[in-house]
Amino acid sequence: MALSPTRELMAAAAATGSGQGAFNIIHLETVEGLLAGAESAGLPLILQISENCARYHGGLEPLALATLAAARRSSVPVSVHLDHAEDEQLAYQAVDLGFGSIMYDGARFEYADNVAVTRRVTEYAHARGVYVEAELGKVGGKDGAHAPGVLTDPKEAVAFVTATKVDALAVAVGSSHAMTERSAALDLARIGALKAALNVPLVLHGSSGVPDDAIVAAIAAGMTKINVSTHLNGFFTRAVREYLNLNPAVVDSRKYLKAGRDALVPEVARLLSLFSTVHAQGEK
Repeated sequence: MALSPTRELMAAAAATGSGQGAFNIIHLETVEGLLAGAESAGLPLILQISENCARYHGGLEPLALATLAAARRSSVPVSVHLDHAEDEQLAYQAVDLGFGSIMYDGARFEYADNVAVTRRVTEYAHARGVYVEAELGKVGGKDGAHAPGVLTDPKEAVAFVTATKVDALAVAVGSSHAMTERSAALDLARIGALKAALNVPLVLHGSSGVPDDAIVAAIAAGMTKINVSTHLNGFFTRAVREYLNLNPAVVDSRKYLKAGRDALVPEVARLLSLFSTVHAQGEK
């Protein structure tokens, strides 16, 4: 199956009121495990490469080309997305490499500067047919920010989307990046208000810290794209640790990395199935 445009996957999910899983890559073994999970479920997937991941590998191109090649071989629709790019030039590089979408994160800037840079990135991407996600409000990082002051304001969100012309908006509604416990409490009323105010899909970052029932409720309230990274990394790492504990003499890294890769498959399939069966309020 040919590589699918992110725009098509997002439009299909938004039209049915279901959630579209977007899962982060760390290395080629996670690419393979995530794709196998999507194929097991028979459901589409957005593969994400973050700026941090690109930096770890010494640059975006090598992993990106491998990921794009693997996605083209998948039996289910798959798109490739650049996640959390704070480097404007990296966003342009992803567009030029053939990514279906990019997320430019200008949330660290003051509002006016965020608008200006995001609009510039969006114009470049749209001229080449690439879907753009941006962020407004601060999604917590390792500091675990959940304070009301960092949540996304619906009125400001409308002004931001209008000014930048982005295709999707990541919003701060109570989740936090890199959480290893699924204990985040989401502001469902705020999600509903954002959904009612905007004409673009909403994106939930930091979903690893959100329990299943809260993700289901968030999709029903209006979330479309559901980003997951740390939660799946845990499955991979636990499987590698268990394999090495049971086989301490092993030196062939393929053997323990295969254990990690294989551990992703059922959880990826489960999450994609969970997200896809949810329908937004008022829709069938």
